Amino acid sequence: MNYKLNPDYNTIDWKKMDDIFAKVGWSVRQPEDIRASFEKSSYSVFIYDEAGEVVAFGRTVDDGKYYAQLADIVVDPDYQGEGVGSFIVETLVDQLQGYHFITLTAAPGKSDFYEAIGWKKQTSAYIWPLTDKQKRQHTEEN
Repeated sequence: MNYKLNPDYNTIDWKKMDDIFAKVGWSVRQPEDIRASFEKSSYSVFIYDEAGEVVAFGRTVDDGKYYAQLADIVVDPDYQGEGVGSFIVETLVDQLQGYHFITLTAAPGKSDFYEAIGWKKQTSAYIWPLTDKQKRQHTEEN
């Protein structure tokens, strides 16, 4: 496998990325919306298999100095457990040297993964749930 940091977005198969989001059970997204979100990100990384197909990706959202958040850390289930997710997280964090806070919101059921690679659970993080599903999955008030 190989990777690209901040690649030319014209080379990305956005439909394939939409398929991977669906494969991991995340909400339905549109390829053009996925592209738009990545274009607004400071850093992105894409992992490719031997055939040159995207199999994993991640990105950052930040203010350029103080606050940065990792977002959309997604690995095709066929490639999970091979260190791909850890590599994405490490690669993105390496780009964020000098920031005061680096955070992420783990997908439901994935907190063990992040804790295993050194992330710590915040005691003061909050969410404004926009849907019942968000309230169910991301708050202690189920």
